[in-house]
Amino acid sequence: MNYKVEELLFFAIRASLKAGEEILKVYNSDFAVEHKDDKSPLTLADKNAHNVICESLKSFNIPVLSEEGKLIDYSERSKWEYFWMVDPLDGTKEFVKRNGEFTVNIALIHKQKSILGVIYVPVTKTLYFAAENVGCFKSEIQNPTSDLLNLQELIKSSNKLPLETTIKKFTVVASRSHLSEETEMFIDGLKTIHKEVDFLSSGSSIKLCLVAEGSANVYPRFAPTMEWDTAAGQAICEIAGKKVVDYTTNKSLLYNKPNLLNNWFVVN
Repeated sequence: MNYKVEELLFFAIRASLKAGEEILKVYNSDFAVEHKDDKSPLTLADKNAHNVICESLKSFNIPVLSEEGKLIDYSERSKWEYFWMVDPLDGTKEFVKRNGEFTVNIALIHKQKSILGVIYVPVTKTLYFAAENVGCFKSEIQNPTSDLLNLQELIKSSNKLPLETTIKKFTVVASRSHLSEETEMFIDGLKTIHKEVDFLSSGSSIKLCLVAEGSANVYPRFAPTMEWDTAAGQAICEIAGKKVVDYTTNKSLLYNKPNLLNNWFVVN
């Protein structure tokens, strides 16, 4: 690869901010939607964000894999040494419920490992970003539509992760929408170890970010996810010094598998 990771990270950040603006145009309109069909506002926001991201990243000539392009055959993508893993709108239930807990996720994968991650929360203008040999950071973006000057200026105005923790009780974060019986059993097990356990509920990939920043100790996920749901968050967590562990293999989650469905996992 002929590009510096700092350059790739900066372009991914800008792409996420542009995608967030496209999503908010739809989100802030007067819509009612229950299903993700071809003409729904949800689908429109998803596709518009996807197109903006692909357009922003195309100059690098690095392949893109996302939910929009999930039908790319493994025989083709198995040859990719590097590729972008994109979820243009993660948290569709949160979008429909209008609770603001949806994100734009962009990751760079190298030989099955996520080495760069960007997660942007458009409603709160909160940006998480990380890359190997750069670090992991959280930033509150004042004006997403203005051009960022450069990566170094952004880093100067950001907080390095993990933050100094203020949590007093052992804290578990889990999904609002996918709290499985197995997850409840896992949390019950934590209570026998830590006596008192606080519970945070959050949508989309924000849960990984909460562990990365130190607002939660663990995120168990014993329900289905796809690779694009976790790739950006895994880079952010691991570069912040946390672990994203495949519950089946007891190793880090891997990417660009023949089947893009993740195994269950635990982040801590």
